[in-house]
Amino acid sequence: MADLTIAVVGAGIIGRTHIETLARTEGMTLGAVVDPGLPGDAAFGVPIRAALSDLRGIDAVVIAAPNDLHRPLLEEAMSLGLPVLLEKPVANDLGDGRAMIAAAQAAGVPVLVGHHRRHNAIIARARQAIAGGELGELVTATVISTLTKPDAYFDVAWRRDPRSGGPLSINLIHEVDLLRHFWGEVAEVRALVSNAGRGAPVEDAAGAILSFAGGGLATLTLTDRGAGPWAWDVTAGENLARFPAHPAEAHFYSGTKAALSLPGLALWRHPGTPDWTQPMTAQTLAYTPNDPYVAQLAHFGAVVRGEADPAITLADGVANMAVIDAIKRSGASGAPVQPERVT
Repeated sequence: MADLTIAVVGAGIIGRTHIETLARTEGMTLGAVVDPGLPGDAAFGVPIRAALSDLRGIDAVVIAAPNDLHRPLLEEAMSLGLPVLLEKPVANDLGDGRAMIAAAQAAGVPVLVGHHRRHNAIIARARQAIAGGELGELVTATVISTLTKPDAYFDVAWRRDPRSGGPLSINLIHEVDLLRHFWGEVAEVRALVSNAGRGAPVEDAAGAILSFAGGGLATLTLTDRGAGPWAWDVTAGENLARFPAHPAEAHFYSGTKAALSLPGLALWRHPGTPDWTQPMTAQTLAYTPNDPYVAQLAHFGAVVRGEADPAITLADGVANMAVIDAIKRSGASGAPVQPERVT
C-alpha cells in the first residue's frame, strides 16, 4: 500500500511536532509545509507553500496553525476534499466551532481532533479499568495541572489573547477531554479564575468543580505560574524533546471499589469490602508503552483510508470548548454554569 502524503499547516511548536512524528510513522510521509511566514528554502526537505490552494498530490492535512485560522483553513480543506487532523482547541469560540461541524458534515470529509492523549496506552488502560468496573462507580476525581511558563512564552501575541490563549484553552482542555472520555458529559461547572499574578489579559490560575450527567464530581486545579511537577505534560513522558517526565502523579480517580492515579496507573484497593480502617495496597496496571503522537497519526491514516471513523470528532472538540467556556463564564460571574450542548 502506498504511503499517504500529508501536508502540515503551521510550522510552530505543535506543527513541528507533527512534522517530526511523520518521519517515524509508517505508511505516511510529509509532502509539504504550508506557512506563509516561512522562507521558501526552510529546512524541512519538502516544498514550502503559502496556502492550501498551492498544494498538489496531497492526501490529507494536519492543521496546526493559530486557533483563529482554524475555521477558514478547515473550510478550505473541506472545499478541496482533504481529510483533516485539526489541533485543539478547534476554534476561538463556540459559534465558529458549530459552523465547522456543519461545514464538515456538508462536505462529508472526515476530521480528527488532535487530543493526542486519548491515543496514549496509559489512557487506554485507564479507560479499560474504568469501563470494566475495576473502580466500581466513579465518585470523585482530582486533576492537577501546575506548570511554570517563562515570561518569554507570552512574547507570542495569541498566547496573551483571551480568545485563543491562556492555560484553560491551551492546557486544561486536554484534562476536560479525558474527563469526558472517562465519565461522559459535564452537567454543571462552578469555577474561580484569576489573572492577578501576571495581570495579563489571560488567566494564570483557575479552580473548577465539574458535576457529570451520570453522577460524580471532579475538581480541577490549574496554574501556569506556580511551580510543581503535578501535571500530565511533565509527568507522562509524551514529548521528552520538550518536557521532562517527573516521577509524580497528576490525576486521581476514586470509585466505590478502588482508586486509580495517573500517569503511573497505580490501582489502590482494600483487601475486602472497602473500609477506611483497613490498609489499602497498590497494584500497577500493566500496559505496553507507546508514542501517542505516532498512534494518533496512525489512526489518522486509517481515517483517511476509510478504515476507521475519527476517535475524537469535531463535536467532541467543540464540546470540550463548551466546558472551558462554562469555566470562564462561571469564573467571571461566580455562578454555576451549564455548558452548552454540542451534537
